[in-house]
Amino acid sequence: MTDEKKDVLRPTDAEAVRLGRRLLRASRFGALAVLEPDTGAPSASRVATATDPDGAPLILVSMLSPHTGALLADPRCSLLLGEPGKGDPLAHPRITLSCLATRLDRESDDGRRARRRYLNRHPKAELYVDFADFSFFRLEPQRAGLNGGFGKAYALTRGDLLVDHSAMADIAAAEQGAIAHMNSDHRDAVELYARHFARAGAGNWVMTGLDVDGFDLACGDDSRRVFFDEPLTGAAAMRQALVSMARIARENIG
Repeated sequence: MTDEKKDVLRPTDAEAVRLGRRLLRASRFGALAVLEPDTGAPSASRVATATDPDGAPLILVSMLSPHTGALLADPRCSLLLGEPGKGDPLAHPRITLSCLATRLDRESDDGRRARRRYLNRHPKAELYVDFADFSFFRLEPQRAGLNGGFGKAYALTRGDLLVDHSAMADIAAAEQGAIAHMNSDHRDAVELYARHFARAGAGNWVMTGLDVDGFDLACGDDSRRVFFDEPLTGAAAMRQALVSMARIARENIG
């Protein structure tokens, strides 16, 4: 008789990777766990999140908050993403990221990009984003545990979670102009994306982010992620993909 431990993890496949990236991109809030500097004990707090173009989480926190001091003292942290829906909250997907936090210089390219992408996701933060005691942190995922529901546990690597593509800089440079254009001139197409590709209801949908892997949509508190069939190869491919997807959605919705 053996006492062999049963492996509860499933082999990581493309579906698990897609779900992990979807939770990263679509989540607007999460539970951040840090280590208290004085005691070493874990402490959790709720934070609003956005993402960098590669998918790494971004947070905006006050220097007056205990978790900010904890991150500066020890960058190791954990971030839980995934909101419960109707019914059993444990039946809904969630992901726990093990990260290293890096404070961003506001005047650096990384800091300015974080500010822009964060405000696209959380426009009300315009009220306090430039307060002197607030800072952006990028949370560098090292690994993650994904729970896709009962009996669907996976271990994901940094490579599973983040996008690494030669066109990232090109798309990031074109992103804000594309978002502004879609939200001002093609709101009908944005709603079509949400209804067909994200299976969302009709509403006042806006585009909040765009990267080589896909784009993010929001309608009030509802946030959705739509993936491209293939990673974009440049700004020209971005326009072609958006036009093609609008046509496909229009044909299917009518």
